[in-house]
Amino acid sequence: MFTGIIETLGVIENIKKSDTNLQITIKSSITPELKIDQSVSHNGICLTVVALEANSYTVTAIDETIQKTNMASWKIGDVVNLERAMKLGDRLDGHIVQGHVDQIGICSNIEDLNGSWRFTFKYDQDLNNLTIEKGSITINGVSLTVVNSKTNEFSVAIIPYTFENTNFRTFEIGTLVNLEFDVIGKYVTRLQSLRQ
Repeated sequence: MFTGIIETLGVIENIKKSDTNLQITIKSSITPELKIDQSVSHNGICLTVVALEANSYTVTAIDETIQKTNMASWKIGDVVNLERAMKLGDRLDGHIVQGHVDQIGICSNIEDLNGSWRFTFKYDQDLNNLTIEKGSITINGVSLTVVNSKTNEFSVAIIPYTFENTNFRTFEIGTLVNLEFDVIGKYVTRLQSLRQ
């Protein structure tokens, strides 16, 4: 389990195809603190550390993960948001994040508000995910609060700290992002669908 509070950024050093899987090597300042078999969130995707070197580590992504996330568009040199799993007893500064991406979204608008930014994202409503005003959403692993919630679109407000310390600063209109919708909201939606 994660909180959606990004610890640091990593840079993709290598991507290697292995059958239907991808072996992804990432350079990061937290590498010396990692161990084999540890879970780390990469742009909101929970992946297991399978190899360690001095300043970089490798994770494996299976085809199921590649198909449901924006991972197929990753390339060498890309910056990814990193968060290690939450420790029991830590503060939950963000919200409950599982590291299981629900679907891909696309950045449709960016507004510079002279001290903050408003990013708008569209997503496929046919997958039965939803947002609510002031509810939680995870974008590339970042825990955020929804504003301007619509049927297949929502916005988030980004403060300077988040802009500078996550890969939000690299986003452009058309950027594909990983979305994880609020787990409580997903259970409520599922219960409602069973009643109908």
